[in-house]
Amino acid sequence: MKVTKSEFVISAVGPDQYPADALPEVALAGRSNVGKSSLINRMLARKNLARTSSTPGKTQQLNYYRANDAVYLVDFPGYGYAKVSKSQRAAFGEMIERYLLNREELKLVLLVVDLRHPPSKDDVSMYEWLQYYNRDVCVVATKADKIPRSRWPKHMKMVKETLGFKPHHSMVLFSSETGLGKDELWETIQSYTHGASETEEAVHGEDTGSSDGDQGQE
Repeated sequence: MKVTKSEFVISAVGPDQYPADALPEVALAGRSNVGKSSLINRMLARKNLARTSSTPGKTQQLNYYRANDAVYLVDFPGYGYAKVSKSQRAAFGEMIERYLLNREELKLVLLVVDLRHPPSKDDVSMYEWLQYYNRDVCVVATKADKIPRSRWPKHMKMVKETLGFKPHHSMVLFSSETGLGKDELWETIQSYTHGASETEEAVHGEDTGSSDGDQGQE
């Protein structure tokens, strides 16, 4: 898949700030420092469009990134960061829950986890919550480049067992550093944003392959 145009659009804290162009939206959820910003940069073929940081908890709004004027990637605040105050965590939770429950344009949630470790309690809670409310989910197991290829199956099994992964959901092995899983993830996204034939046309084509992997991690 080839992304020829990508841009940051807005940091939104409520429905009155969400884009009104009715394009399909794909949200990214995951714990702080799991690498969502680097994933977005790799998917959109941009080095620093989504700012990576060594400081967990930096993202505090819903950050909208538009690809080819066809689909939005919506980055959530990372969860599970202890230094964020209880009131701040509550505010984040309310903002995210309102979005997940009410946003008609939302077509898919990418639950981003670290392939190296079992999903956290917060990851499991998010996965169960999304199932309860019948939101479509794709689990993205990132940082695959950090462990030997021979151990990938073992770690994928660990992720699935910890989450209680359901076979009707999607799962993609990913690396922001090497681009592993980029094409597969775009294909998965397209399958859920099928209402937009524009999306298929806009991101269709051979990936020319950007060699500049993102060095930072969110």
